[in-house]
Amino acid sequence: MGDSTNICLACGCCCDGTMIGFVQLDPEELPVLRDLVDVENGNGEGFLLHPCQKYCDGCTIYSRRPKQCALFKCELLKSVEQKELDFDLAVQIVDELKQRRIAIEEKLALLQIELPYQSFYFKMVGLKNLFQKSEPASLTQNHIDLKSDLEQLDSLLSERFGVPIL
Repeated sequence: MGDSTNICLACGCCCDGTMIGFVQLDPEELPVLRDLVDVENGNGEGFLLHPCQKYCDGCTIYSRRPKQCALFKCELLKSVEQKELDFDLAVQIVDELKQRRIAIEEKLALLQIELPYQSFYFKMVGLKNLFQKSEPASLTQNHIDLKSDLEQLDSLLSERFGVPIL
């Protein structure tokens, strides 16, 4: 297994809902995938919501994963594949992303902000919307810190992984 594959399996942030909220499924994949995962339907097409229920410290359906999952390559992976980024540095960037996620989740709990989504990605989209609707004067220092953490996470996702939170 090459370094680039190890980055994906060590990271999993596209599968766990950190950087992607869902995967669109091709119609021909639906019969097989319905036996493996809970497939959601929208407009007659299927999609898989993240966090993927088949991801637990690694993809448990890797050889049968959806086509979009197999084709997806974040910018970090591309940088490792093209030897522009050292494997160890890539692992440090993944660790930074995971630590930022943990810090945000802790602040959400501290501030008792409940967002009605399982996916961290959609929680962050919802949180951005909350901050856009909030009056600046109504924000406590903890809210301002959380907003800053969210902006830093978004910057990291955009610059290093090529997938900004909407």
